Amino acid sequence: MADAVDFANDHVEYFLQLSLLRFARLPEQPSAEHCEDCGEAIPPARQQLVTGCQTCVSCQELRERRR
Repeated sequence: MADAVDFANDHVEYFLQLSLLRFARLPEQPSAEHCEDCGEAIPPARQQLVTGCQTCVSCQELRERRR
């Protein structure tokens, strides 16, 4: 029977692999200057921090809630 340390190691390994897969799928396109959903300007800080973003924070939150 696996102990707590084995379980924790498996858990960490799973999330590490998940993070690596997400990183490998990062978009290579530049961030949009205006949101593709509402047309509002996307702040420069978001454009730089979220590479390839196409929506403003509000519209992205709506998209994520719908999933």
